Amino acid sequence: MSASNTSSLVFITQEVTIYMSIPILTFGMVGETLNCIVFLSLQTFRENTCAFYLTIMSFVNIGQLLTSLFPRIMINGFNIDWTKTLSWYCKFRIYILEICTLMSYTCMCLATIDQFFVTSLNPRLQQLSNIKLARILSLIFFFVWILHAIPSLIYLNIIVLPTTNENSCTITNFIFLQYFNYGFVITLAGFLPVITTLLFGFLAYHNVTQSAFRTVPFIRRELDKQLSIMVFVEVVFNCFATIPYIITYILMNIPTITNDPLKYTQLTLASTVLIHMYYLHYAVSMKIFKKYKTLII
Repeated sequence: MSASNTSSLVFITQEVTIYMSIPILTFGMVGETLNCIVFLSLQTFRENTCAFYLTIMSFVNIGQLLTSLFPRIMINGFNIDWTKTLSWYCKFRIYILEICTLMSYTCMCLATIDQFFVTSLNPRLQQLSNIKLARILSLIFFFVWILHAIPSLIYLNIIVLPTTNENSCTITNFIFLQYFNYGFVITLAGFLPVITTLLFGFLAYHNVTQSAFRTVPFIRRELDKQLSIMVFVEVVFNCFATIPYIITYILMNIPTITNDPLKYTQLTLASTVLIHMYYLHYAVSMKIFKKYKTLII
């Protein structure tokens, strides 16, 4: 009975991957591309620090879709796994995914912090929101994450699993495996950005409610207000999408659950649904695209 339930859950996971991933990937690619076009083509956004961070985030989100969601479609949906046959792909897929994921979360955090600065009543904090500083910080973090991901190129290798006698793209260093699970996934790509964005998001939202008392041009105040609201919505959505996935990821790394095929398959299905929830906001970016256009009217 347990084996039958496990097979059914595997089939459901495969169907969820096919029918959820493909639309999300398609609309996500189009939506993030439109975001990039809008942010780069309009001078209003090119000179705005928050929009600069959101532009970079849209670019790296495309990288996330191509290195995470697309392989999931091929692996879980069509049983095509290039990580088992191509050593370079086994290494570089996770390498690029790490960089894109951390850079996306970094830009989200910086955009939230920037909105806190720009909406602040304190002139000194307002001065911290400038495009020159934004470019410097983006370059610094980009190179930091490039260096941070190098161990993936070293310790990710294709090995033959003794239990199944099949190839698997696996981290072969135990210490790095622990860091990858708890340092990268759970902390850097999990709770740390969620806590940071929630904190500064609420602070920025509070500042926005006081914006009527600021002596700034009406158009500038409305632009800051709209960007703050959009960033805050992104923060809330990301929170509800990330935390359940991280909790599921932690459970999947508990040995007693890993050794139970039925429980592990159930968590795999839950993880698949939750990761699609995370990428869902990429797919609705086209609606946000329409909102962006109204900011310059």
